Amino acid sequence: MRLTEPRVAPLAPDDWDEQAKVVMQPFVDQGRVFNIFKTLANHSELAKRWMVFANHILGKSTLEVRERELLILRIGYLCQAGYEWGQHVVIARQAGMTDEEIRSAQTGPDTPGLSELDTLLLRATDELHSDAHVTDATWQGLSEHLSTQQLMDLVFTVGQYNLVSMALNSFGVQLDEGLPGWDV
Repeated sequence: MRLTEPRVAPLAPDDWDEQAKVVMQPFVDQGRVFNIFKTLANHSELAKRWMVFANHILGKSTLEVRERELLILRIGYLCQAGYEWGQHVVIARQAGMTDEEIRSAQTGPDTPGLSELDTLLLRATDELHSDAHVTDATWQGLSEHLSTQQLMDLVFTVGQYNLVSMALNSFGVQLDEGLPGWDV
């Protein structure tokens, strides 16, 4: 975690405005409102609009869950977003990823023993993070595994979680209880 205290305090449900109550209701119904959402309750108009896009990336993307999670873990690691990392380690494990596969998001595309696709996914994330562009060689390699829609979802997934990492780091969103840290 870059900050040990939040800069933008997560709001308790009693402090939510009417729109925040509407936006947060699905999370309340699930029985757990994470710190990221309690923090976004400070700006319910933003949260409402952002969640539409975030829901596409997390739930309606054409990428396989494992591929999506590898991308998210890598960009979270590159941005040193501890909250993002912890949340998505849990999701990755639920998707059947091993700790070794999860750790490859820390060690990157040169990790020995990776499949061609995993190497390309990690490389594309690194390229987007460092240069906001996927090179022709990486794009060509990915094109042998992914459809056009999947390639588009890949770029938007990395971009979405780069943005989220910026917000989490800058707002100082703290780990929810039970989330793992960097050690996997």
